[in-house]
Amino acid sequence: MVPPVLIFAIGNESRGDDAIAPLLLRRLASWLETENIAGQFELLEDFQLQIEHAADIAGRELILFIDAGMDTLDPYSFYRAQYNDSRTLFSHAITPEAVLSTFRQVFQKTPPPAFVLCVRGEQFELGAPLSPQAEKRMVLAWELLHALTRNAEASDWENRTTPV
Repeated sequence: MVPPVLIFAIGNESRGDDAIAPLLLRRLASWLETENIAGQFELLEDFQLQIEHAADIAGRELILFIDAGMDTLDPYSFYRAQYNDSRTLFSHAITPEAVLSTFRQVFQKTPPPAFVLCVRGEQFELGAPLSPQAEKRMVLAWELLHALTRNAEASDWENRTTPV
């Protein structure tokens, strides 16, 4: 049996603010354990999304993708990801929406509700440290992530979405 909620963290700790999602995921893992609710969640970390991640969605009730972005609103964007029926023609570094579309193509069913938490980053160069701005934004993103995992219901998450 798979946990009902899947949370992806996409990022590379060697690339400055690209470490935001992995760092948030590790903090979340620790918190879920102390709250005795870790069994409700599966946490996956990867450098980038791949079409193979569509298989990880099978059997889930709710999905969250966490990432960092340069063009994201400050401090973060939180929105519902939607699949579309266009074919996914690439196989490397794809979007959450493409993962959902691949799931629909492969499994011939509608993917579960999925959301994206994208935290604004400033520097993504190889070897760069986490920026001071990213550290501040992570505090705000953690507050949202904490609330999302306390009430892991699509309707609640929908009510928390922000403009993109």
